[in-house]
Amino acid sequence: MATTRLREKFRDLYFGDGREARRFRYGLVGFDLATIALFLVAPFGGHQPWMIALDLVIGILLSIEFMARLWVERRPLRHLFSITTAADLIVIASLLLPVFLENFAFLRIARALRLLRSYHLLRDLRRDSAWFRQHEDIIQRTVNLGVFIFIVTSVVYVTQHHINPQISNYVDALYFTITTLTTTGFGDITLKSPGGRLLAVIIMVVGVGLFLRLLQAIFRPNKVRFECPSCALLVHDVDAVHCKHCGIVLPIPNEGI
Repeated sequence: MATTRLREKFRDLYFGDGREARRFRYGLVGFDLATIALFLVAPFGGHQPWMIALDLVIGILLSIEFMARLWVERRPLRHLFSITTAADLIVIASLLLPVFLENFAFLRIARALRLLRSYHLLRDLRRDSAWFRQHEDIIQRTVNLGVFIFIVTSVVYVTQHHINPQISNYVDALYFTITTLTTTGFGDITLKSPGGRLLAVIIMVVGVGLFLRLLQAIFRPNKVRFECPSCALLVHDVDAVHCKHCGIVLPIPNEGI
């Protein structure tokens, strides 16, 4: 009985609508942000013993949180095979097995994929922040682009720093990624080997697409998310009175601004 009550308590924290549940989920997001920031700065500190110990502590904490989330899921098998679960397992493995997975430490940034990907987090932000509702598309696409940049930068560094004297640290890798992404192409740093050139092609094709989508979100007119009760169209003009798709009157909530 006590186990059942505890499970329901955690289930309410993860999926509930109350103030305590929202604070709990925001706390998890804050922890994710802190761990991501640590993952980004850790390569500059070298492989110090205290950093390995810190990795193990974070790995244990993430493992406990992962097991708790799996415990309260109503469909644990479905959750177990989700993309976010795969990202979490990669992160935990790279933290708990640093000796064997040292060259794959860059995959820790994969935890960033969880940010703004949770339905409950999006729901909380839409409810609690008018600023987020107004700029949701820009925020999500900025996060997507940022995650792509840092993952690719890490891949460039891990695959090139042993064979390419032009890439001796993360700053060199980041510099190459940004110049390639923006199609500036100064040419002072180039990737070696056919695999490196293929990686540069991926950066240009995928990265430029994400960059253009971000620019589109920034410069297009503001939109509001409201599901049309007739045709389910989700995005409308801020001052829309009728649905552009089916013409039905839309009772879109607004603040009178």
